[in-house]
Amino acid sequence: MRVAIHTLGCKVNQYESQAMEEILTARGHTLVPFEDPADVYIVNSCTVTATSDKKSRQAVRQARKRAPEALVALCGCYPQVSPEDARKIDADLIGGSGDRLGFLDLLEQMAGGKPQDEPVENLDDPFRRRVFEALPAGGLEGRTRAMLKVEDGCTNFCTYCIIPYARGAVRSLPADQAAEQAKGLARQGYRELVITGIELSTYGRDLPGRPDLASLIEAVCHAVPEMRVRLGSLEPRTVTEDFCARLAALPNLCPHFHLSLQSGSDTVLARMKRKYTTQRFLESVRLLRAHFDRPALTTDLIVGFPGETEEEFQETLAFLQHCAFAQMHIFPYSRRQGTPAASMPGQLSNAEKASRAHRGAELAQAMERSWLTGWIGQTVPVLFEEEKDGFWRGHTPQYIEVRVKGEHLHNQLRPVTITAAGDSLAYGTVKEEQP
Repeated sequence: MRVAIHTLGCKVNQYESQAMEEILTARGHTLVPFEDPADVYIVNSCTVTATSDKKSRQAVRQARKRAPEALVALCGCYPQVSPEDARKIDADLIGGSGDRLGFLDLLEQMAGGKPQDEPVENLDDPFRRRVFEALPAGGLEGRTRAMLKVEDGCTNFCTYCIIPYARGAVRSLPADQAAEQAKGLARQGYRELVITGIELSTYGRDLPGRPDLASLIEAVCHAVPEMRVRLGSLEPRTVTEDFCARLAALPNLCPHFHLSLQSGSDTVLARMKRKYTTQRFLESVRLLRAHFDRPALTTDLIVGFPGETEEEFQETLAFLQHCAFAQMHIFPYSRRQGTPAASMPGQLSNAEKASRAHRGAELAQAMERSWLTGWIGQTVPVLFEEEKDGFWRGHTPQYIEVRVKGEHLHNQLRPVTITAAGDSLAYGTVKEEQP
């Protein structure tokens, strides 16, 4: 059968969609783009924001309209936390954020069968999950970059976040299994690996001996010395002197660190129940810059959190400038029913949240342009992924997108001299290798 998968949300969702694609392909099915006619459509949803929920519903309805006789399946975090809403949008099969193999088994059983009066459901209680579901590691950009999920679940319960209710307790992939999966990806021709998880910093707390994240990273880097290894999002408290010293000794680890900030005001961080202060965050920034040569530090920011005053927002803007991030993702606060923040006083208007997001974005763009401009004249290694708009596109270890003119550069790692900075990317010329 022809199967189309549409993915919303984070890198973990992308990983899980790619794993489902690999499983379905191995079972003899054909993958097609989501916009094409298909026998089965799968929407792998996200529920981080209300906008994510809306996009998930729209994708299901688009699939139903495109192919009324097709089997339409919805899975992921949205139906996991909002099953009643999911039942109202005309999906034939509803799955959650776990048991992807069981979900695909049901999908195959239902395909080509008689229409059901009610959707078939494959939902569980995420807080009862105790075992990491190992899935085949997936890739991006045509066998250039692959993702390796090593952790699932989160029990931080930040007051704004619905994800713990969608993903449940922490489960980790043992380091030896992660290393074996990494070796398999290297044999397939991938040249870069992204280690990801729902809350990567909690890796190992459920395993015997409670191995730490640094041990996992060392095991993967040593297993695939010819691959570049990149990390997903980290909590600031993970970054210690020992963590940095151990990671700096790994030559194939990319100096690109995404530290979740969310606010640069200590009073807002306290209301969010984040487990650090701005001073602790700055310590992480200092340690990374002390141990790595020109690391890229990127972050997330939530603006318009309940009760956030103009003074607190100004504190955040000043803190952002002090950190000098290479890139930022900025989100207006999204009210999620079932979280403590949803009932907090001082809910800001959408207009005010949009205004603050715009002001934050202006500062982020200025910092990013300064970061990119600082690389002009430098020669850096670029792993090329695809040809786009007449340029070959690739990334440096710091995850700077670089575009060059050239031919046949797919999956090649080449030295590039940066010549100009554009909007969120740089341009360069490939340095000819000496014979």
